[in-house]
Amino acid sequence: MMDATAPADLLPDDDDRPRRRPVLRIALMLPVLLIAVAAAWFIWGRPAPVTYDTAPVARRDLENAVTASGRIQPYSFVDVGAQVSGQLRQLHVAPGDVVRAGQVLASIDAEVQAAQVEGLQAELSRLAAQKAEIGAQLAFAERQAGRQNSLLGRSASQSTLEQAERDRDVLRAQSDAVDATMRRSQAELRAEQATLDRSRITSPMAGTVVAIEAREGQMLNANYDTPIILRIADLSVMTVQSDVSEADVVHLQQGMPVWFSTLGFPDRKYRATLRQILPAPPIPKDGEEASTIVNYRALFDIQNPEGALLSGMTAQVFFVTEAASDVLSVPIAALDDDGSLRVMAKGIPERRRPETGMRTRAFVEIRSGLAEGEAVITAERRDDAPSALRIVP
Repeated sequence: MMDATAPADLLPDDDDRPRRRPVLRIALMLPVLLIAVAAAWFIWGRPAPVTYDTAPVARRDLENAVTASGRIQPYSFVDVGAQVSGQLRQLHVAPGDVVRAGQVLASIDAEVQAAQVEGLQAELSRLAAQKAEIGAQLAFAERQAGRQNSLLGRSASQSTLEQAERDRDVLRAQSDAVDATMRRSQAELRAEQATLDRSRITSPMAGTVVAIEAREGQMLNANYDTPIILRIADLSVMTVQSDVSEADVVHLQQGMPVWFSTLGFPDRKYRATLRQILPAPPIPKDGEEASTIVNYRALFDIQNPEGALLSGMTAQVFFVTEAASDVLSVPIAALDDDGSLRVMAKGIPERRRPETGMRTRAFVEIRSGLAEGEAVITAERRDDAPSALRIVP
């Protein structure tokens, strides 16, 4: 019978078993690691595809301009003031009213002037009666002097003739004095009547009442300055006053095209031509500090038949220094520093060097080398995976 017990040196050593397990694990994990590395290279290691942004070669209107802000004012307006002192009794108009030339706008209390006119008229009536009386006496005295002259030497003495002539001459002098007094009174009456007429303030022009500066009941003193009561303007033609910096005004010239938009109608372009550039900067008004920024005022006019432009509106002004209409152009971003660009030809970028012309901030004119409708590359980007781990072969 054989002994089933194996020799002790043939049995596996218990200490060797744990040492073999890590090797086995590594052998089992190696294929998995290789697969992971291959997948990572496939996902992150290969070159990322390139995406191109393109824009078509198209016809556009190009423009370079000097920009500035401006203020819209009526081309023709007048400030209506009081020429006499007194209390403003009544305003006959309101802002927005359309008035005609000669229409009464306001009335000033003129009781004193009216009384003076009546007094002078009465004085003239008295002087006229006095002149008539003196005239009758003078006519009688002249007849008496003539009669005494004809009777001289017969029944009249020389002294009687001389007395008659003196009476006649005195009456003539009195008549002349009354005439002078009447002329003076008539002049005073005309002056007082003019003052009375000025108490009724009339419009010097046809237009629209755009502002009222005085109130009914207000005392007006015209002795030192003319108090402004209201402003009338012709709103059919407006003037845009634009302040242009000294760095930009050198690019402006009279007659150049200009357009502007307003805050109320930002998409509407009002077009005009530059009328005038004032030769000196605006003088600061009383109480305003002089600015260190030097601006020059440019003026141009615009028809306003619809009345959409109102006095005091703000305008964004563009003085056109260069323009091209309906020309082929591409975005300026498509052009490289050397003047070349890339065109997508059957899905493949192709570099060309076209002849260019006018440039703006956004576009460049193409004179030759490109056809309308071709697509030019404006930008490119690689669609990289958004991961922190990237394996590059």
